[in-house]
Amino acid sequence: MTSRAYAAERTIGRLLIGITYVSVGLLAIGFVLMIANGISPLDAGPPLDLRTLGAQLVALDPAGYLWLGLLAVIAAPIGRVLVAAFAYARDADWTMVAVSVAILAVIAIGVGIAAAATV
Repeated sequence: MTSRAYAAERTIGRLLIGITYVSVGLLAIGFVLMIANGISPLDAGPPLDLRTLGAQLVALDPAGYLWLGLLAVIAAPIGRVLVAAFAYARDADWTMVAVSVAILAVIAIGVGIAAAATV
């Protein structure tokens, strides 16, 4: 493994660790706010609405923190693929760049299909 590849893997590892800590922290805050507001974890939760997420966070609404934590969990592997794609491009490893882009395309198609199905 080259020093450049090692540095990229180290950056990716730090990214995943950081996102994991942020995710767990947000989910924990949301859980504590649920308990403080007398909301049972078994109750049905509100749907995700990105337009009101900021207002939910400011209002200390547990749903906002839980949704943001879940979005961070989902973003972790996507961020890993993005960082890897840039690292491969920097090393001119075009085959792996193509694989990374293909993975991102599959994720985007899946999100698009899911979004279209909920409308």
